[in-house]
Amino acid sequence: MTIKEKQDQLLPLFEKLTTLTRQQIPPEQRDPRLVGVGVLPRGTLFSCFHERHLKEATKLFEILFTAADFADFLKLAQQARDVVNEGLFVYALSVAIAHRDDCRGVTLPPIQEVFPDRFIPAETINLASKEAKNKPTEDVLVEIEDTGNILEPEYKLAYFREDIGINAHHWHWHVVYPANWSVELTGKLKDRKGELFYYMHQQMCARYDCERLSNGLNRMVAFHNFEEKLEGYAPHLTSLVSGLHYASRPQGFSMRDLTEVDVQDMERWRDRILEAIDLKHVHDSQGNELALDEANGANILGSIIEASSNSPNKKFYGSLHNWGHVMMARMHDPDGRFQENPGVMSDTSTSLRDPIFYRWHRFVDNIFQQYKATLQPYTWEQLSFPGVKVVSCEVKGKSSNVITTFMKDDELNLAHGINFGTDHKVKVKYHHLDHEPFSVVANVENNSGAPQHATVRVFLAPKYDELGNRLTPDDQRPLFIEIDKFHKQLAPGANTISRNAIDSTVTLSHTYTFEELKAGQSASADASEFCSCGWPEHMLVPRGTHKGMDFQLFVMLTDNTQDNPEGANVKTICNDAVSYCGAKDQSILTRSPWVSPSTGLCLQVLLEGSQLKTHASRTSRSNSWVNLQT
Repeated sequence: MTIKEKQDQLLPLFEKLTTLTRQQIPPEQRDPRLVGVGVLPRGTLFSCFHERHLKEATKLFEILFTAADFADFLKLAQQARDVVNEGLFVYALSVAIAHRDDCRGVTLPPIQEVFPDRFIPAETINLASKEAKNKPTEDVLVEIEDTGNILEPEYKLAYFREDIGINAHHWHWHVVYPANWSVELTGKLKDRKGELFYYMHQQMCARYDCERLSNGLNRMVAFHNFEEKLEGYAPHLTSLVSGLHYASRPQGFSMRDLTEVDVQDMERWRDRILEAIDLKHVHDSQGNELALDEANGANILGSIIEASSNSPNKKFYGSLHNWGHVMMARMHDPDGRFQENPGVMSDTSTSLRDPIFYRWHRFVDNIFQQYKATLQPYTWEQLSFPGVKVVSCEVKGKSSNVITTFMKDDELNLAHGINFGTDHKVKVKYHHLDHEPFSVVANVENNSGAPQHATVRVFLAPKYDELGNRLTPDDQRPLFIEIDKFHKQLAPGANTISRNAIDSTVTLSHTYTFEELKAGQSASADASEFCSCGWPEHMLVPRGTHKGMDFQLFVMLTDNTQDNPEGANVKTICNDAVSYCGAKDQSILTRSPWVSPSTGLCLQVLLEGSQLKTHASRTSRSNSWVNLQT
């Protein structure tokens, strides 16, 4: 069976899920392997952060993953679709497709088309439904509705928090790196998953702070007190599988005890993790000490904090991150007495919309920073690349060292996820940030007398704080965002490295729509689950300001033969988003923590060395931001 044929048989499983009935096929007609799934009622909002939800999703994934062949897998998936909770089904099926060997080359449909109600405001979907009924023989296009106003300063950042691409990225990352991953069952190791959990979320927080500075707002204050009163948020989303709104959070609410976990549990887990960092080791479930050293500490810590199935002692260290999401999503109805939907923090495809997401993850990030403070600083010998020197670097766009950003129109087809009673397209026109094409150019000297394999890393960070003061290295470090990371062979002598932003290993090159998938545009045996996991290319650089916002460009080269344990000439199956999502069936990098300006104490060392020079890069908005024209 060809990849296209498999794709064609799997795509219908993802369509019109918002209109499934609550009726289920009788138990006697189901495959006996599906016994034990279907516990979470239909219409309930599934959360992969909730331990009970995740347990059932794990069971369904294991059933699907261990199916004898593709035909058996398809039969089980078709039956499960009519048995289990809608969101749980999509999650478990997506994880199975992404990791089954006989589904290699099959591309998952975009989650924003599967469940558009998680991305598009209820007011807009209601308008689209009315238009579709009034024009049943025509394609329909409606404009997305605004869901806030200038009375709330956070409204300035709605273009970032509510961007469809970054929310879809977060959902897909948790599909590629599920918290319930089992090496024993799958035979596949997720290399340094715990460390990637930290790094990817840290980068989202850094990008959020860059956007805050772009809009004249202060950098965020990390969550730190489990009793503090939190800011309010109203998502304006309605779940079509339940008919209930995603809950709003009124101003001044604080975290409250749940029936499953209480606030004291959260504080206890935090304190135990911080104590382990001070002691420089954790205890596994057998009482053995595991060192939080430079090689494995960040990975162990990430597994504990999330917590994933790799946690060495979940009973003792708990699941701080996951239950934090659930607790914040249920402040309004902690014991379920009002049978309200949770808020957006409960779902990986919606949680980035909420400002508290970033404060919560900065709290998690600060725990990692406390761990890193216990490590020895990088030495010059560890970071240097003998004989190789970065002479200069710059950004080349329409103007040198200037990147112009603007708002761009795009469209999302709702008809694959919502049954409008028409065969015609029903689309929403929305707007997202974008940037002009640009390249990063670095002039490098290789004085070693022989060809060298280099890992090139490119970062960007604001130069000034919210008051216009020059950021110190310590304050600037957590604001560095990764722009690219790639391998380059250097010839002896002078080298000019030019890298187009479109080729960045941070970003996803293209999101395939249902129509494109049905046409077979993505069918490739070289595709992998990592190929759809990446930061959206249009959000690669921060928005900046009308008059231009000063950033510092940071380029560093390290020895690729030391970075890559499998050799400099290894060809990855998919180059999309290796920085955030790893590489298919390969180790990531031997250096730990990740060698970047945001890790350890390498920034000061590099800025003082002769290997690197930085040049100011200015990011600005064009008038198209104001009038929404391209």
